[in-house]
Amino acid sequence: MSRTTAILVLFLAAVLEAGGDAIVRTGIHASGTTKVLLMLAGAVVLFAYGYSVNAPAWDFGKLLGIYVVFFFVVAQIINFFAFKQTPSVAVLIGGLLILSGGAVIALSNR
Repeated sequence: MSRTTAILVLFLAAVLEAGGDAIVRTGIHASGTTKVLLMLAGAVVLFAYGYSVNAPAWDFGKLLGIYVVFFFVVAQIINFFAFKQTPSVAVLIGGLLILSGGAVIALSNR
């Protein structure tokens, strides 16, 4: 698998995980048929995440740094647009640390 393909798969996995979490979160606060449908949709999306991140034959431990960065960024974007929650200064500072750590892992010659 090329590096570009691996990065795209990791980004897709982050979108699926953060998106699936958001769907489940929305479902928890819904009622009736909407609740059931959202929970089922969340389960399907989270399964797709699990499959996409585990199907390739790769060293996920090394790629984990890149994945965590993608997950953090996607989760913050979803949190802002879907739930209207602005990240606090602490979250932004922590996010910079996550980005820094991801860069260290991604750029290392392990």
